[in-house]
Amino acid sequence: MDDRPWLKYYDNGVPTTIDYPSVTLFELLEESARKYPETPCTIFKGEKISYKEMNALTDRLAAGLVDLGVKKGDRVGIFMPNSPQFVIAYFAVLKAGGVVVATNPLYSAREIEHQANDAGFEIMLVMSNFYNTIKEVQPKTKIRKLIVTNIKEALSPVLSFLFTLTKEKKGGFRVQLAEGDIWLQDLIARYKPGGRPKVEVTPDDVALFQYSGGTTGVSKGVIALHRNLVASTLMIHAWLPDCEDGKEVVLMAIPLFHVYGMVAGMCFAIRAGASMVMVPNPRDLKDVLDSIQKYGVSIYPGVPTMYNAINNHPDVKAGKYKLGTIKACISGSAPLLRETKDRFEALTGGKLVEGYGLSEAPTASHANPLYGENPPGSIGLPLPDIDCRIIDLEDEVTVMPVGEIGELVFKGPNVMKGYHNMPTETANSLRDGWLYTGDIARMDEKGYFYIVDRKKELIKPGGYQVWPREVEEVVAANPKVLEVGVAGIPDPYRGETVKAWVVLKEGETATEDEIKDWCKDRLAKFKVPTHVEFRSELPKTTVGKILRRELVRQEKEKVS
Repeated sequence: MDDRPWLKYYDNGVPTTIDYPSVTLFELLEESARKYPETPCTIFKGEKISYKEMNALTDRLAAGLVDLGVKKGDRVGIFMPNSPQFVIAYFAVLKAGGVVVATNPLYSAREIEHQANDAGFEIMLVMSNFYNTIKEVQPKTKIRKLIVTNIKEALSPVLSFLFTLTKEKKGGFRVQLAEGDIWLQDLIARYKPGGRPKVEVTPDDVALFQYSGGTTGVSKGVIALHRNLVASTLMIHAWLPDCEDGKEVVLMAIPLFHVYGMVAGMCFAIRAGASMVMVPNPRDLKDVLDSIQKYGVSIYPGVPTMYNAINNHPDVKAGKYKLGTIKACISGSAPLLRETKDRFEALTGGKLVEGYGLSEAPTASHANPLYGENPPGSIGLPLPDIDCRIIDLEDEVTVMPVGEIGELVFKGPNVMKGYHNMPTETANSLRDGWLYTGDIARMDEKGYFYIVDRKKELIKPGGYQVWPREVEEVVAANPKVLEVGVAGIPDPYRGETVKAWVVLKEGETATEDEIKDWCKDRLAKFKVPTHVEFRSELPKTTVGKILRRELVRQEKEKVS
């Protein structure tokens, strides 16, 4: 049998292999600046920065970073929400020969301290409303200088004035800089446009330390080379056969500090010469919907919770928004339910398909074809140049037959170099070029892959095996349920038992027995939740993935 059956099911126009140019990531920006100089690179509250301007701004900031002492290979922190300044900072760090370390703006002081010390960066680019948080952490780290920007610097003069009057102080954006720190705009102003600094950067140099979200425990610093990120960007670009370079509008409503938003959103847009509409707060649904309608968004990478929220928004149901410009959406980070997909496609006329990826191959490895078959529950086909296997859970070597469950492993040009300062973890995850994902999956005869669950989140009630995702999909199919998380909790009789945490749709009511009865008709007895707890919301990562381990932690706290 063909060991790569998936190639037969690619959409027309999607290549089975790609010729990867020997370039750095920032050269993709320089190329788009040459091809589409006047096309907006970023759009933020109506204010536009063209590709030509973005390239010049990143050159100037890169020169400033070099003069501040950034040397090739130095890590540089970025602590900002989605904004034009994030894009400027990101590509400036790369042009200076630095390594980007993008930190989650929702992190606590303790989490920031861990990441800063692990990465060892001395300079950090910060949005002003986070300045005081970083100053609190600074004495416990190697950080010696902060480069600070105010969100109003990206606004038009009128909006900037209004922001100063009404929101700047209240939102914590008005700060007094300590001695030694500098405003981003003042640093850029010192340099005239005229080319990036003369630092030799190659495709084999490190571009990124991407800290994994920590959903499976300790946050690890994934080391990605320029060529890894370029490969990932070109794979995603190739997967969208109808992409019109220089003409697309991409909604950036998933966090740029997260590898999904960074690569499938920002880097893809840069390669395509697309305009990025910046949404700083992805939970601001009005901003999301207004942006789609006002700017004619054509591509919208997102997560199921966002598409589901749009489907259920009263103004969308009332027909107040025209969403027909959307052509393509790749959904990641969590399972995409068929109901969410069908409803969203009916609303927009565009295509919404589920993909899969992880920080260790920044970012995607699989996606469903936009026009081909999308089997329910499938993460789709491996992207061009990715080879995949399902291997035995016990010996971790034997390749499993079609349809059998095992661990998903793959190799490709986007796979990381390893984890920073974690040789054992690196050796466990990378074996002979194969990335061991820790995800349990199966492959069908056509080469479509299906994630069964996380290896570490398997529930074992009375010795049976229950995959949380399977139970979640059954509960989520109940018409009254908006969201659900399922995990194993301690049980004196069975050792462990299944619990479901449920958020109901607005105006709906249900009982614990009602949810259990729904499951009894659709699941084996040992898989049916023995406990159901109703919540108004569930803990999530910043990209909308439900945190099962946090639900378990809260449960254990209640018991103790």
